[in-house]
Amino acid sequence: MPQIQLGTWLINNDDVRKTIRQAIEVGYRAFDTAKDYGNETGVGKGIWNSDVERSDIFLTTKLPTAVKDYEGTKKAIDDALDRFSLEYIDMMLIHSPQPWIEVNRTNDRHFEGNLENWRAMEEAVKAGKIRAIGVSNFLEEDVDNIVKNGSIKPAVNQIEVHIGKVPKELMDYCQQLGILIEAYSPLSHGRLLNERKVREYAKKYKVSAAQLMLAFDLQLGCVVLPKSDNISEMKDNLAVNFKISAEDMAELIKLKEKVLTLSV
Repeated sequence: MPQIQLGTWLINNDDVRKTIRQAIEVGYRAFDTAKDYGNETGVGKGIWNSDVERSDIFLTTKLPTAVKDYEGTKKAIDDALDRFSLEYIDMMLIHSPQPWIEVNRTNDRHFEGNLENWRAMEEAVKAGKIRAIGVSNFLEEDVDNIVKNGSIKPAVNQIEVHIGKVPKELMDYCQQLGILIEAYSPLSHGRLLNERKVREYAKKYKVSAAQLMLAFDLQLGCVVLPKSDNISEMKDNLAVNFKISAEDMAELIKLKEKVLTLSV
């Protein structure tokens, strides 16, 4: 699985086909989407219309967050395959332990529903419909529920990680279990690209602020999912070939986003 993948959140279904094709042309071989992004059909067409073999592409998608039952999950998997017009999906994730409508509004972590998701996903792996399965936005207790009750350990936990936001305890917990961290929004939705400290470190290493932020996540052991539909930015995001010193990493880890945004 490539360490740098293209995220597709907020790229609409009409535009994403072209974005995928252009990304493949500049070297991307892995793409992340979700049912709730509303662009799976376009992502599938972009892959189909490229000159690269399907086996060379790594595709990740996610279940709709509202689905928390076994039969609904089975249908969601088959529906995703139909939208992509593909025979298999490389990685399927539970998008969130809670439906979006409940996030930050209820304490119900839907343990039983997530296990129903997982049971159907495990069956899909055995049937060859999915190659690997994982989770997203899961806290320690949510991961623990899957690990203790499932037969397949999650391959990844996709969470927000970037300079200013490093959930170290959760990351350490997952990594100790052999669960890879995928960092979404590694560029902090662009909020910190003009922040003074980020610019200072980027200047020190003679790279862009985006490249510094991606290198930071990569050195934390994360897979990164930068999103862009700009060809120049796509190329720059792939060209991360330097190392941040241990001393600078330690200082960057200490930074907090609320403090950073005050120094822009």
